[in-house]
Amino acid sequence: MIRNVLSIAGSDPSGGAGIQADLKAFAARGVYGMAALTALTAQNTKGVSGVHLVPAAFVGDQIKAVFADVRVDAVKIGMIANAEIADAVATVLQSHRDIPIVLDPVMVAKGGANLLDPEAVDVLTRRLLPLATLLTPNLPEAAALLHVQPAESRAEMADQAQRLRALGSAAVLVKGGHLAGPESPDVLASAEGLSWFEAARVPTANTHGTGCTLSSALAAELAKGATLVQAIATAKAYLAGAVAKADTLDVGAGHGPVQHFHELWQTKEGYSK
Repeated sequence: MIRNVLSIAGSDPSGGAGIQADLKAFAARGVYGMAALTALTAQNTKGVSGVHLVPAAFVGDQIKAVFADVRVDAVKIGMIANAEIADAVATVLQSHRDIPIVLDPVMVAKGGANLLDPEAVDVLTRRLLPLATLLTPNLPEAAALLHVQPAESRAEMADQAQRLRALGSAAVLVKGGHLAGPESPDVLASAEGLSWFEAARVPTANTHGTGCTLSSALAAELAKGATLVQAIATAKAYLAGAVAKADTLDVGAGHGPVQHFHELWQTKEGYSK
């Protein structure tokens, strides 16, 4: 049976991040993707030039419409934008705590634009974190949620992961892509303790949408019945391949997108993998 996964996030017209990246990752991981939009953005690989928010009540209506008709096997939450939308999303999902919910606290775009109202951090922390099966912040996002400086070492990453989990999420995966050095380690804090997931850093500027892609792949694997550790290992391997093959695409002049379909698409030289 093909699983159904819902993304609640913003739109990226250039196709590298947000809802567009989520739907590509869902398809690549073999699940049926659905989408409730929280915001429209004017952006490309060079950055975000504008944001138009969807009214909070209508965001809630979109989610309700999906649940009223379709079996939802997992939910991925991305760009929330403001406190009202965060509150609306939490209100609807409160009745659906029996399915995996992956929360990617999108706060800043790759080009530096702020994608989350500072006032929304409190609502996100109080209302959405306790609903999350897995929270997936990068180092700046983890620091912003805790109101501290970004981690600069593995020890600080582990400490922040445990402190974030204490705020209510069942598990927290702090992503170490911003850590200095040739490695990109992630740390999982769960009821079983701490687990590390290692990966070599891929030398490429084409990393637009990596956070969206990872969290969507995680939701897809959880929807298919994987354990947290299995889902993280599979999703990280998938993302590593997508980043490694990002340069086979020719999209934009800034931070280009990853190659979501690196295992499927054929190039002149053969399949991209």
